[in-house]
Amino acid sequence: MVKNQLYKILLVLLTAFASFACSQYEKIVKSEDVDLKYTKAFEYYEKGDYVKAGALFDQLAPLTRGTRRADSVFFYQAMSQYKLTDYIIAGHYFNVFVGLYQNSRFIEEASYMEAYCYYLQSPRPELDQVPTMQALDAFRLYMIRYPKSPRIADCQRIILELNEKLMEKAFLSAKLYYNLSDYKASIVALNNCLTDFPDSRFREEIMFLILKSKYYLALNSIYIKQTERFQDMVDEYYSFVAEFPNSKNKKDADVMYKESSKYIKDTDQDRETTKETTLKN
Repeated sequence: MVKNQLYKILLVLLTAFASFACSQYEKIVKSEDVDLKYTKAFEYYEKGDYVKAGALFDQLAPLTRGTRRADSVFFYQAMSQYKLTDYIIAGHYFNVFVGLYQNSRFIEEASYMEAYCYYLQSPRPELDQVPTMQALDAFRLYMIRYPKSPRIADCQRIILELNEKLMEKAFLSAKLYYNLSDYKASIVALNNCLTDFPDSRFREEIMFLILKSKYYLALNSIYIKQTERFQDMVDEYYSFVAEFPNSKNKKDADVMYKESSKYIKDTDQDRETTKETTLKN
């Protein structure tokens, strides 16, 4: 009984406190006192109430434009959105900040946060990689501008991670052509992938897929193009086994090589036979 009464009293007090806090916040929002809004915005931010802080910074941004407070308001407006995990808005704010406040004490932090927000937006490799490219550009620019920053090592680590993602994206996109049996497009896309990412961790698989694509392209070609395309496949085989002599795919590669070589040999013999027959006649 006593516990229930204490619980009710506590609930009433908490409700009253919440109502009072809300009414106080509403008064600040409606107030025309810029100094009050400015002070309270930072108080809310320090307490971790980023929703209220962000709303006040949004109000303050146009009111403080052109004043000595403008950069701090804009920076923490962006930081509030970052803390609320709205990385798209935060990244946009940091980007605008970097363009407007080159002499601000927050400029280096804002430059890094812009890049980091793009990094946090970077999707899995299968999806469009625009944020990944934005992050790479922003991190590289940050490293050029602040070569002595203690964050350089982190930037390098993230750049490596993002490049790995672009590498995987390129590989998956190229592999899609092979899966669709579009062998001509597959060969072009896979070779482009090797050109763009010569040290790709998928290099062996890419080269094997090029080999298979050339084999199936020859196999499905019209007669007059088959010999040339099987020869192209044989040349590709030599490149593959030279680089990966112990590949797990070597047995399959050997089978395709033997069949291609046999076709070329048989075709050459047929031509010689035809030539001899023609000369006799």
